[in-house]
Amino acid sequence: MAHNHGQMEADLDYDQMMRVFRAAAIEAGERIMQVYDADDFEVKSKSDASPVTEADEAADALISTRLRAAFPDLPLVTEEQADSHGQAVSSFLIVDPLDGTKEFIQRRGDFTVNIAWVENGVPVRGVVYAPAQGRLFYTDATGQSVEETGPFGPDVIGSVTPIRVGKPDNAALYVVASKSHRDAATDAYISKYATADMKSAGSSLKFCLVATGEADLYPRLGRTMEWDTAAGDAVLRGAGGHVIGFEDHQPFTYGKPGFANGFFIAHAPGVDLKPA
Repeated sequence: MAHNHGQMEADLDYDQMMRVFRAAAIEAGERIMQVYDADDFEVKSKSDASPVTEADEAADALISTRLRAAFPDLPLVTEEQADSHGQAVSSFLIVDPLDGTKEFIQRRGDFTVNIAWVENGVPVRGVVYAPAQGRLFYTDATGQSVEETGPFGPDVIGSVTPIRVGKPDNAALYVVASKSHRDAATDAYISKYATADMKSAGSSLKFCLVATGEADLYPRLGRTMEWDTAAGDAVLRGAGGHVIGFEDHQPFTYGKPGFANGFFIAHAPGVDLKPA
C-alpha cells in the first residue's frame, strides 16, 4: 500500500485502521489464551518465566508488528517497550497488550487487549478485547462504538451491535470499580452517591461496562498509565460517555509527560457528579 511520509491525520483511513486494530487484538487474544490455557500455567506462574511475561511479550510483538506494517509513520507507544515512553507526541498509537495481569494470574478472566489511536490528545478510535470473557468492543470507522458477538476471527467480522451509555437514575446508580485496587478513598467517594448496585471488574472492561449502560459510573483514584485507559476511553466516548479528571472535572487528555494519568471519573452523561 502506497504511503506518504509526513501523512497528515486527515488522510487516515479509519475503516482500514479499525480492521487492523480488530484483527491485531483478536490474534493477540488467541496468543494470550494459548498461554492462559496451558497445562503448566500453575507451575510457570510461580517462576521467573511467568505466564504474564510470556503472554504480554508475545501479544506485544504481534500487535506492534501489525501496527508498524500498516502505519509506519505513526508514533507507537506500548507498555512493553520502555523506549517508547520518552516520546513527546499528541497523535499516536497506544497499546497495552495485556491489561489486568492480576486477573490473568488469578484466572478471573477480566484481562483485556487494548489498542487505541489518540489524535491531538483525544482517544478517537480503540478496541478492547477480553478473550477469556468472549467480549469485543471497538469504535467503528465513524467513531460509533459497537460490541461484536463471537466467535471472533481476525478476518471475518461477526454480528455487530451499536452500544450506548445508559440513562442514569441518580437515586439508584450502577457503579463499577476496580477489583484489585479498591481503597478507602474510592469507597468514600462512591458513598457520596445513591447506588443501586456496585460491581467490580478488572482492567479496561470497566469503561466498556459504562459504554454499554451496564454501569453508570467508574471512579478511579489511583495511578494508571495512558495505555491502561486510552482504548476503553475511546470506546466509552464513542458510546456517548465521558472521562474527566477527578479534581477538575475537565475532559481527560492524552500525550501527557511519561504517559501517566491522574485520578479520573468515567461516567454516563446525566450522572449528578459529586465534587472530589
